[in-house]
Amino acid sequence: MMLKSIRLMAFMAATACATVAGAISAQADAISDFYSGKVVTILIGHPPGGSYDLYAQLISQHFGKHIPGNPSVIVQGMPGGGGSLAAAYFNTKAPKDGTMVALLPESLAHTQILEPDRSRWDVSKMRYIGRAADVTSVMMARKDSPVKTIEDSLKTESNVSCSGRTTSSAQTGAVLKSLIGSKFNMVCGYDSATASALAIFRGEADLTTTVWANWSVNYAQQLAAGDIVPVVQFAAKRLPDLPDTPTAIELTEDPAKKQALEFFGAGGDIGRSLMLPPETPDDKFEALSKAFDDLMKDQDFLADAKNRAIPIAPATAAEVNETVKKIFATPPEVVAVLQSAIEDGFNH
Repeated sequence: MMLKSIRLMAFMAATACATVAGAISAQADAISDFYSGKVVTILIGHPPGGSYDLYAQLISQHFGKHIPGNPSVIVQGMPGGGGSLAAAYFNTKAPKDGTMVALLPESLAHTQILEPDRSRWDVSKMRYIGRAADVTSVMMARKDSPVKTIEDSLKTESNVSCSGRTTSSAQTGAVLKSLIGSKFNMVCGYDSATASALAIFRGEADLTTTVWANWSVNYAQQLAAGDIVPVVQFAAKRLPDLPDTPTAIELTEDPAKKQALEFFGAGGDIGRSLMLPPETPDDKFEALSKAFDDLMKDQDFLADAKNRAIPIAPATAAEVNETVKKIFATPPEVVAVLQSAIEDGFNH
């Protein structure tokens, strides 16, 4: 009798396992069937040439082989407002079936918190599928600029070029102007980080900010020649590549200002991440998250990134989404300090 019971239990367990395995297989087949023959679009909100395009193009060339069904992957640009135009489209009009992902500014969550009335998106309802690299914004000065250090900026007026005010790169100058006392004139309206950088080479501005990956890849020759000089970096600690360049947090002893600058730099941990629009089904999120994780371990992808000198520092979907949660949990008093700093820096 006991032997029969054991056999029955073993049979039931085997049947249950087979049922679960069959369900998983069926789900995988359904995902593969869905993506087979389709095109997955990576939406970016900036023109070609900057770090968004850099990472999007790299990912597009390797991502498809890791997605079940092996769809084609393309990049679609929708420049405007420092990425805000693409973010608004992605939030409300993008396909929600898993055929569109986006690589948008790491500052979207910050902008939503700081300027809720102007933000036409809700990052809390989106989900990230993974990060290719963290980003640190670095302010650079032209070698013959009247301001080549933060100390210089406290004594001498200078022009800072920037694109839309919603980007963290554009906001760096305004934040330093307000919190540190830098005598910056904010010259905004350039359509991209590339255009802002060209402005300093042409002499239209003295300083500008973009992410280190952009400087180190697209302006490697100018860096090596000393044509541009790093002034300040926006991160919790100094980058290994810039050990002598201070972080913004180091520039003040005021606890409230330090907290505001830490909050401001938190977007760097989101970095160059891919996200899905609201209401995308869980099965597509899970499939694309796994595909992204596999991509980050792909030796061909990593070799391609190395050949292009594109930094890769991956994080999982869970890690990036946890960072977003922490940003939304920032105390209101810290948010208020940064809000005032950005507003004052742009308007005075």
